[in-house]
Amino acid sequence: MSEKVIMLGNEAFARGAYEAGCKVSAAYPGTPSTEISENIVRYEEIYSEWSPNEKVALEVAIGASLSGVRAMASMKHVGFNVASDPLFTVSYSGVNGGLVVIVADDPGLYSSQNEQDTRAVARAAKVPVLEPSDSSEAKEFVKIAFEISEKYDTPVIIRSTTRLSHSRGMVSLDDRMNIEDKPYARDAAKYVMMPANAKVRHLAVEKRELALMVDGCSLPVNRVEYDDLSIGVITSGIPYQYVKEALPNASVLKLGIVNPLPRKLIEEFASRVERLYIVEELDPIIEEQVRSWGIKAVGKEILTVQGEYSANLLRKALGGEDLTIEQAAQVPNRPPILCPGCPHRSVFSVLNKLKIHGAGDIGCYTLGALAPLGVIDTTICMGASISTLHGMEKAKGKDYIKNWVAVIGDSTFMHTGINSLINMVYNKGTGTVIILDNSTTGMTGHQDHAATGKTLKGEPTYAVDLKELCEAVGVKNVYVVNSFDTIQLEKTVKEATALDEAAVIIAQAPCALLDKSPAKKKYRVNSKVCKRCGMCLKPGCPAITRNEKGDIVINDTMCNGCGLCVSLCRFGSIEEA
Repeated sequence: MSEKVIMLGNEAFARGAYEAGCKVSAAYPGTPSTEISENIVRYEEIYSEWSPNEKVALEVAIGASLSGVRAMASMKHVGFNVASDPLFTVSYSGVNGGLVVIVADDPGLYSSQNEQDTRAVARAAKVPVLEPSDSSEAKEFVKIAFEISEKYDTPVIIRSTTRLSHSRGMVSLDDRMNIEDKPYARDAAKYVMMPANAKVRHLAVEKRELALMVDGCSLPVNRVEYDDLSIGVITSGIPYQYVKEALPNASVLKLGIVNPLPRKLIEEFASRVERLYIVEELDPIIEEQVRSWGIKAVGKEILTVQGEYSANLLRKALGGEDLTIEQAAQVPNRPPILCPGCPHRSVFSVLNKLKIHGAGDIGCYTLGALAPLGVIDTTICMGASISTLHGMEKAKGKDYIKNWVAVIGDSTFMHTGINSLINMVYNKGTGTVIILDNSTTGMTGHQDHAATGKTLKGEPTYAVDLKELCEAVGVKNVYVVNSFDTIQLEKTVKEATALDEAAVIIAQAPCALLDKSPAKKKYRVNSKVCKRCGMCLKPGCPAITRNEKGDIVINDTMCNGCGLCVSLCRFGSIEEA
C-alpha cells in the first residue's frame, strides 16, 4: 500500500514528474507556478534549472525530448505567451521522449496583469490539454500526460490555476517509473520545420486531433457521474469541486482532457439530461464548441468570464440550495506595499522628488505606481519598460523623455530586457534605463537567475556582470550606484537623463528579505529634535508612521535598518537605536 501525504498542488505536479520518469525540467519562476520547480529540485533523478525566460525553458525541454527522454517545462499563463513560438512549432514536429508543459492560469488576478485562458492558446496551437481538479489528480495527470505525449506524438499541456496550485490535498505516493530512453534517429522531415516539411506535418496534426477526439471518449480522465437527470453539468478542473458542493445531486460530466473535446461523450451526456449547464472559469472554451455542435446549453449568460468561481456563486446562478452565508467581516482595504527596507523605495523616492515618470516592468517595483511614490506610469509585460521608453522617444523626440526613465529589475532584465536594450542602442535611441539590482527574483519568492551566481540547485556558477553586459551591447554610459545613496543617485539620474544617448543606471542593494541576520541596524526618532515635518514619511515606509499625537515613530519590529529615513531627515532627529 502506497504512502499517503498532504501535498500542495504544485508539489504534486513535481511528484508526478518524478514518478513519471521525467529526466529534465526547465522553468522561469512565475506565480502561481513557481513551487513546481522548487519541489522538483528535491529529486536528484531530474535535472532541473531556472532558465532566463519561458521560451528558453520550453526549448530546453524540447531538446531533451528530441534526445529521447521525458522532459517538462513549467510557467504561468503570461509566461506561456513568451513560450508560444516554440510551442506552435513543436506541435507540428511532435516529440520523441514525452514532453509536458504545465501552465498555471490566474483567475482572479492574484498576481498577474491579465486573466488569459491557456485553453484558448492550446486550441490555436492544436495541443491537447489536461486539467486536474485536486492535488491527487495533479500528480496522476502528469503521468497520464507523458503517456499521451508519447502515444500521440505531441506535446501535452496541463492547465492549473491559482486555486489548484496553491491548495493542498491527499496524494498517494508511488515509485518512480523506469522509463528507458528512446533512441534518437535523424528525421529532418519530422523535426526541421521548413515550409515543405511543415505542410506535411500539419496533416499529421489534424489526424492526431481527430484521433484524440475519438479516443478521449474512453479515456479515464473523462468521467460521467449520473444522478438527477433533470440537471446536467459539464465542467473541469477546480470548478468541478464547486459544482459538487453547490449541486451535489446533479449529473456531472467531469472533463479531464479539455482539448480536444470528446464529442461523442458530450453528445451522449447532453442527450440524457433535461437541462445542461457548462461551468468553466474564464473563457467559454468548452461552451462555444458544444453549442457549435447544435447542443443547447446554459453557460456564460448566467456565469461571469471574470475571476474565480465558488460554490456560493454557482448556488446563486444555477438555482441550487440556497444556504445562508454569514456576511464577511468588513475589514480595512490593505493595498500591497513595498517591504520595509526595500531598496526600490529608495530609488523611487529620488525619482518622485525629481518628478520623473517611470515606464515600468513586472516585479515588486510595479508597486511604485501606488501612492505615495507614484512614479510608475506604465506596466505591460516582462521586458517592456525599455521598449516602451524607446517607442516614446521615437514618437515624440529626445526632449519628451528627459523626465522619463525605464525601470526594470535584474531578473526581468535577464528575462527579456536585454533584447530591448540592444534594440535601443541599435536604433540610436535616447533614454535612461534603471536596473533595480536586488540580486534575486523578488516577487516570486527569491529565486536565483543568471546574474546571481547560483543555480536552481543552489550550486555556484558564473554570474553575469550587468555592467559589462550593458557595455558589451553598446551602452557607453553605465553607472553603478548604491540604491540607498540618495545623494549620488539623484546626481546620477540628473546626469543620465540629460544625455542625448542611451544610459543605464544599475541601482544595487540586496532585497531586504534576503538578509536573515538578527543583527540589523534599528532606528528611532528623537522626539526632542524632530520637527514633525514629515519628510521621512514621503517614501511610504510601513515601519515609520505618525501616531495619534502627531509624533513620528518607528516600529522597531518592522524596521530593517536601511537608513532611507535618516538620509531624508534634515534635522538629524533619526538616530540608531
